[in-house]
Amino acid sequence: MSKKLRTTLITAGRQARYTQGAVNPIIQRASSLVFETLDAKEQASKGRETGSLYYGRRGTLTHFSLQEAMTEMEEGVGCYLYPCGAAAIANTLLAFVSAGDHILVTETAYEPTQAFCNDVLTRLSVKTDYFPSQISSEIIHFIQPNTKVVFLESPGSITMEVQDIPAIVKAVRSVNPEIVIIVDNTWGAGVLVKPLTCGVDISIQAATKYIIGHSDAMLGTAVSNARCWAQLREQSYLMGQMCDADTAYLATRGIRTLLTRLKQHQESSIKIAKWLTTQPQVAQVHHPALPNHKGYQIYKRDFSGCSGLFSFVLKQKLSKSQLAHFLDHFTLFTMAYSWGGFESLILAHQPDEIANIRPITGVDFTGTLIRLHIGLEDADDLIADLAAGLQRITP
Repeated sequence: MSKKLRTTLITAGRQARYTQGAVNPIIQRASSLVFETLDAKEQASKGRETGSLYYGRRGTLTHFSLQEAMTEMEEGVGCYLYPCGAAAIANTLLAFVSAGDHILVTETAYEPTQAFCNDVLTRLSVKTDYFPSQISSEIIHFIQPNTKVVFLESPGSITMEVQDIPAIVKAVRSVNPEIVIIVDNTWGAGVLVKPLTCGVDISIQAATKYIIGHSDAMLGTAVSNARCWAQLREQSYLMGQMCDADTAYLATRGIRTLLTRLKQHQESSIKIAKWLTTQPQVAQVHHPALPNHKGYQIYKRDFSGCSGLFSFVLKQKLSKSQLAHFLDHFTLFTMAYSWGGFESLILAHQPDEIANIRPITGVDFTGTLIRLHIGLEDADDLIADLAAGLQRITP
């Protein structure tokens, strides 16, 4: 029976094998998994890649439940689990490159993604070139004979550029169908947009964010199509990648409330973003769901909704003392890395800092950029907190 997404998130990964009579999957913590007979050991060995209990590093019932739920949610054929989002990105890239290869990465990718490419892949003789995030068919001009991977992220980290993923996929496939196309889909949480349905090979999430949703555990996921699954799975296994059963359980539990949480993140973030556009201290608001956003038309076409992460740019570049006065006195917004939990967060970036991680196009603003994650607090309370903050930097 065909199920709607909300039903899928409630039922996926809850087969009797995983729940054993309970509502939720069990937490099965194990390194060694015991075989009662030699035949059982041989059968487990044969099925170790497809869900047989074999050895803790291959996963337990708790892991298998989450993997099945993520696979069904993102419409892939398999999901690998990693200890954090950065590990998912690094190991997915490593699974498909060798010395002498070339990869293309959107210039608005997550800063640790860029650092991994620049520092680690360079030492392995894998060359990375960056391309402007808002090109589409023009990507063919960046592809080389030895290009093995194209890495996308939409919206882009910090400045929220939306990429035309279907057009990029079509263009890449027209040049070389064998290139592996990977998307960091963390902002979309695996449900707001589904890259695998438009020809992407692998969708990565920092499940630390919206999947777990409570800022109390770290996890990375990579959901793959059939073409890339076996290579991704085995290479990641050989690299020793896994997560613990308790974290896998928390992620599975988070999936059940994902759409409900995202609905509130969306409602509040749009309300606050619209309010920010009316504030005299604000020069730009980078929110894909606002009609004046550069990528709005692509967002409306490809996404079913938005999450709580966006940014805005002040008209002035704050000095260190001004920035401290602005950031140090919020009552609801707190300063912390990551996002996607129930709480609202705030961080600041100076334009020169952003320019350093925009190697092709730089930045088109001169004021301080403020990145917000809008949590589940009342939006009016958050607006009042932001209004007081903006007042603190008003001459």
